[in-house]
Amino acid sequence: MVDNELNRLRDIATPAPGTDAKTRAFEAAMRAYDLDEKTSPASQGSANGLRLTERAQKLWSEIMQKKLFATPAIAGLVALPIAGYAAIYMLQEQPFYSGGDEKITETLADKPVANAPPTARPLTVAEADKRKKADADAESRDAAEALAPASPPKPESNAMGGLVQQDMLARNAPEPSPREALAGGSSTAAPAADGATQAGRMRGAESKLMAQPSTAPADQMPLPEQNRDRVEDFKSNPVRAALEDPVSTFSIDVDTASYSFVRRSLREGVVPQADTVRVEEMINYFPYDWKGPDVASTPFNSTVSVMPTPWNQHTRLMHVAIKGFDAKPAEQPKANLVFLIDVSGSMNEQDKLPLLQSAFRLLVNKLKPDDTVSIVTYAGDAGTVLEPTKVSEKDKILNAIDTLAPGGSTAGEAGIKEAYRLAQKSFVNEGINRVMLATDGDFNVGQTDDDDLKRLIEKERKTGVFLSVFGFGRGNLNDQMMQTIAQNGNGTAAYIDTLAEAEKVLVEDASSTLFTIAKDVKIQVEFNPQKVSEYRLIGYETRALNREDFNNDRVDAGEIGSGHSVTAIYEITPKGNGGEQIDPLRYGQAAVNNGGVANADEYAFVKIRYKLPNEDASKLITTPVTSANEVADFDQASTDQRFSVAVAAFGQKLRDEDATAKFGYDKIMEIATAARGTDPFGYRSEFLSLVRLASALGGNR
Repeated sequence: MVDNELNRLRDIATPAPGTDAKTRAFEAAMRAYDLDEKTSPASQGSANGLRLTERAQKLWSEIMQKKLFATPAIAGLVALPIAGYAAIYMLQEQPFYSGGDEKITETLADKPVANAPPTARPLTVAEADKRKKADADAESRDAAEALAPASPPKPESNAMGGLVQQDMLARNAPEPSPREALAGGSSTAAPAADGATQAGRMRGAESKLMAQPSTAPADQMPLPEQNRDRVEDFKSNPVRAALEDPVSTFSIDVDTASYSFVRRSLREGVVPQADTVRVEEMINYFPYDWKGPDVASTPFNSTVSVMPTPWNQHTRLMHVAIKGFDAKPAEQPKANLVFLIDVSGSMNEQDKLPLLQSAFRLLVNKLKPDDTVSIVTYAGDAGTVLEPTKVSEKDKILNAIDTLAPGGSTAGEAGIKEAYRLAQKSFVNEGINRVMLATDGDFNVGQTDDDDLKRLIEKERKTGVFLSVFGFGRGNLNDQMMQTIAQNGNGTAAYIDTLAEAEKVLVEDASSTLFTIAKDVKIQVEFNPQKVSEYRLIGYETRALNREDFNNDRVDAGEIGSGHSVTAIYEITPKGNGGEQIDPLRYGQAAVNNGGVANADEYAFVKIRYKLPNEDASKLITTPVTSANEVADFDQASTDQRFSVAVAAFGQKLRDEDATAKFGYDKIMEIATAARGTDPFGYRSEFLSLVRLASALGGNR
């Protein structure tokens, strides 16, 4: 019926509205409103009576029954008060959602009506008038609040509260429109939500919840954790022209700290900083089955091969492998060890002092009964925890380790002096005398300069007591200091991040870690410019020596332990192969051609200089590199050679070097997988997982 009436009215011409019609329409609307307000509330649903749609339908029916709609114009006049009432009612009645599933504010329908009768009985006229007045006041107040300008939020009383509020507001924020996103946010400031008045009624439009974020006082804001790790900055070795600079000299290196540091970074989801990647330490982390010497009088043997380069068809790799004499446990001398342990306050973390204690327990269980152990700790000052004690009293040593507790600053200088004093007190002639420093960082009390520490260590090593350094933890690690004092203390530097690494360094590699078979080991390679136009040493940047240092026995160099293997790899460009990166000298080449070159068929001449542990005069081993050392195809190289090349490629990739820029992680995986071999301890399988991690993290693709 209503639809037919509307269709009829649309076809009637619109007359001018009359005064009487307006009056009758307004009176009818008021009667309908008064009648509605006298209706008792329903027992279920909205506590305010009929819903908006029911009120509109009832009002429309009343008017149509009285034939008050003579024209659409009259309908428009009547609709004005209805629309105003509906807008106010929607602000009061409707629930508010922030865009998610969680309701932010309650509706009035969810709250009990103020002064509501206990039962749903009909209201008297007086009650109806009183309620009408109260509802009108509430509607006016809610409308004023909804339209009022937003006030900024009250500042939180503490930093954490402010962060929580900001987080809640951010989660409930509406998604910005594309235009707002391009403009950097909404064009209007978003008002705050008042937690005390959220329950009971809606506080306006959605923007009212999105407040300007509260800012806690600067002295209360939590500061980001500062990473104080110190590493030595260095540049990768450049390509050198064999004609201009044919000699390369460096100290041997058997440290492994860089590999462990890289492993921890990747496992934490971070591509390691380039300067933490020392390629030679990554290569030498793995045990290799190079051919060793047959007798102890010759401390090591060298094997040199020349093979194609996997990442550059124009170059070749000259692979130099050294294997130390592997002394049987029965042939190893007695050990006199001093554990110098950092117990400063910064060691109070699970991967520091507790891991250190577990690691040294493993080492004590590896030692022989007639070996000697002392323990010195340092924090605010140095102190002796355990005087020199035979390992036959193992329980006494282990109890001393277990009682260590962190606290204080880091008086490293005093600790080193006390450790050397105890080492001299129980010195073993023809034996192993070594201080084993375990720390997480700097020496911040006493002598703290790296050069001063270097001179102190150099002075003490002349007495025959060597020094090894073991780093623990992150955030305060002074890798640069560790490298300095280990290199100058005739010792090694390792980084222990897990108990498995502690077992590798202190149990599996205990002989090579503790028992030195050669000291001050240097390598010098002279390249023949008739066969090699360019060369580049992969790694060993921090171990470089001057050419004249090779024959100077006063210059310190690296050490090799029992059974230790050391690998050095050069990338060389054969002459006339088309891969040169440096323009030839205009006049130098003619001079060479006129004068001729001796031993023109050799690629290079390798010289190794070393000292026996108890001697001060060096000895020399030489090896010419000829075509007899060549391997025609890379796949024909030994398993160990190919795997070491894969590790070298990985290290260069992490350092983002030009040589491997176009050599992907998939190629490294392919080489390493094919050369994994037997892998009894799972080290090579672990390496494969690190390559996959680096690839997933997108490190220097």
